[in-house]
Amino acid sequence: MLTGKELILASKPFAKEIRWKSWYYTLTSYILLVAGLLGTIYVPNVLGRIACSIFSAGMLARMFIIFHDYQHHSILQKSFIANVLFTAFGFYMITPPSIWKRSHDHHHANNAKLFSASIGSFPLMTKQKFMEADNKERFFYLAVRHWLNMFFAYFTTFMFGMCIQSFMSNKRKHWDSLAVLIVHYSIAVFLFVHFGWLTWFLTFFVPFFLSHMLGAYLFYAQHNFPGAKYKNNTDWNYTEAALESSSFMPLNPIMRWFTANIGYHHIHHLNSRIPFYRLPEAMAAIPELQNPTKTSLKLSDIRACLRLKAWDPETEQMIGYEAMEVIPVRRAARRIERRQRRAAAV
Repeated sequence: MLTGKELILASKPFAKEIRWKSWYYTLTSYILLVAGLLGTIYVPNVLGRIACSIFSAGMLARMFIIFHDYQHHSILQKSFIANVLFTAFGFYMITPPSIWKRSHDHHHANNAKLFSASIGSFPLMTKQKFMEADNKERFFYLAVRHWLNMFFAYFTTFMFGMCIQSFMSNKRKHWDSLAVLIVHYSIAVFLFVHFGWLTWFLTFFVPFFLSHMLGAYLFYAQHNFPGAKYKNNTDWNYTEAALESSSFMPLNPIMRWFTANIGYHHIHHLNSRIPFYRLPEAMAAIPELQNPTKTSLKLSDIRACLRLKAWDPETEQMIGYEAMEVIPVRRAARRIERRQRRAAAV
């Protein structure tokens, strides 16, 4: 049975792009995205325009994952044209290159490390740390992990976190965060003024809102799922983190296409140089990759992932809010207060 470096070496044959496939998938996805956006403007039927808007959201998600592969140097390296295309897409998707690549590279290098995994990912506290935190710390921690934050990720994670917050933290280093916002708002104003609110809504708002919402949840569920393992930095192992702390999300063929195989996330974390179109091939060829922990987009699995709030080192599992003894303590406190009020009234 392959483990550690042996398993990484076994994955290396799949970490070689097929150049024509990389160009084919990139260009066809770009063309379909542009076609979908044009459809939201020029299709005469309103229902047709709505369909084009939803399709465009799916294409933004697919293009973002292909862009993400390019950032991992798994496809189309040393191509001036590809660099122009993906830089333009990064700006359009309000993903500043400086903050995105640095934070995402950190995420890959520290995936599932208990005390350094939160950069470029969702924050994670241990049960003890959560219990010791004050109300303000708990509020902001739970807010970031709340489903509403993922639902409104277009505003919270991308517009505020990726752009505004990064620019305010270091204006010189993250100047592109401001540039991204200027480009983004300029496109929005242009569409609203020249084509009206409905075209702005269908061409701009809906595709961004839906694609960022989907992306935020996928990223969350890939590392916050029942069965995920987190380790102290001293006990951490790269290969184990990839296979035990990154989920496999089997999807139907349509969603698998729109998400460009990102559901094969355990393999992606094992070797990020494997192009997205070769991930299923690697899984089929290497037995050690064929029994990962699974999650899905079923409502029951989504609820199971979202209820997880902290890591419990004693049971070595992710636990929900109710298991952290916060609710019982508060209920007991309220009961004591009620008794005191009744006693005072008597």
